[in-house]
Amino acid sequence: MLLLSVACHNKKKTEDAKSQGNQPTIVDVIIADTRSVTNNVEANGTIVPNEFAELHPEISGRITYLNIPEGSIVEKGTLIARINDADLQAQLQKSKVLLDLYQKTEQRDRKLLDLNGINQADYDLALNNVHSTQADMAYTQAQIDKAAIRAPFTGIIGLRQVSIGAYATPNTLIATIQSPDKMRVDFLLPENYAHNIKKGGVVDVVSDANNGTRKQATVIAMEPQVSQTSRNVKVRALLSDGKGRPGAFVKVYFNAGAEAKAIMVPTNALIPNDKNNQVVLVKDGKAHLSTVQTGVREVNNVEITSGISVGDTVVVTGVLFARPDAPVKVRQVKTLEKLVAAQQ
Repeated sequence: MLLLSVACHNKKKTEDAKSQGNQPTIVDVIIADTRSVTNNVEANGTIVPNEFAELHPEISGRITYLNIPEGSIVEKGTLIARINDADLQAQLQKSKVLLDLYQKTEQRDRKLLDLNGINQADYDLALNNVHSTQADMAYTQAQIDKAAIRAPFTGIIGLRQVSIGAYATPNTLIATIQSPDKMRVDFLLPENYAHNIKKGGVVDVVSDANNGTRKQATVIAMEPQVSQTSRNVKVRALLSDGKGRPGAFVKVYFNAGAEAKAIMVPTNALIPNDKNNQVVLVKDGKAHLSTVQTGVREVNNVEITSGISVGDTVVVTGVLFARPDAPVKVRQVKTLEKLVAAQQ
C-alpha cells in the first residue's frame, strides 16, 4: 500500500509538471508599423584648446630663474624660466676676443696682400679664422637662447611643476600653457557616417559641466584617414561661443539624414547573439524566431530594416521565456509610444 501511494503521488507530480509545461507563455506585444524617424547620431567628444603646449627646456642645466604666475594670462615672449648659462656666456666672451684679434689680423694681411707682402694662402687663412669664429659665436648664442624658456603664445599658464634650483633636462616639464579662447571639440565618428558630415557643417554639443546646455559648433576639419584600430574618423569643430573647459567630456549630436519612415521596436525586444539579432513573433498562437537587420538606434528603440513586416506581432515582454513553436498567450497589445513613456 505504501509503495502504491508513493507511485501515485509521483505520477500526479509528473502530470502536473506536464500540465504546467504545456501552459502558454504570457507575453505583451506590439503591432509592427512604420513611424517617422530622424537619423540623429550621438558621438563622444572632448573639449580642446585652440593652442596648447608643454614647456620644456631645450638644454640641460640648473634652473636659475622661474616666473610662473599659475592660472594667469601671460603674453607671448614672456620669460618663464632660465637655465644656468654662465659657461655659455663665458664661451661667447672668449669668442668675441678671438674675433677681434682675427679681424685685426685679416685687415693687416689684406693691406700686405695688396702690396704683395704676403701670398694669397696666408690671407685666406686669416679670413677663414674670422668666419670660423663668427660661426662659433652664432652657435654659442643659439645655445644661450635655448637656455631661456619663453611663452610661445599668449595664454593661461598652468601649474608650476619644478622649483628654482632644480636640475632640468629636455624631458622635464616646467608648466603648460593654453589659449583662453576659441575652444574646439574633437570627437570620433563611425566610418559609415563620415560622408554625412562636411566642413562647415553644424553639430550640437552637450556638456554635463554646463547642466546639459546645448551649444553649436562648426566643423572645421576631419582626418582624411579612418583609424585602422577603431574604424572611426576624428572630427574637429569650433564652439560657437569659444568657451569651455579643456579636457571636459561632451556629447556631440548631428543629423545624419532626413526623416524617413521605418519600423521601430523597443531595444529589449531584440535577442542578440554572435552573428545576428532576432525577435520573437506571434503567429497562430505560437512563438516564432525571426532574424532581423537593425539600422538607426534611438535611446530606447531600434530600426528594423529587414526581418519584420508591417502588421507582424512582436513580443516586447516575456521575450526570454518564449520558446520556438511553443504556445504563447497575448496579455496586452501595447503601443511604442506608451512603452517609451513608461521607460522614461
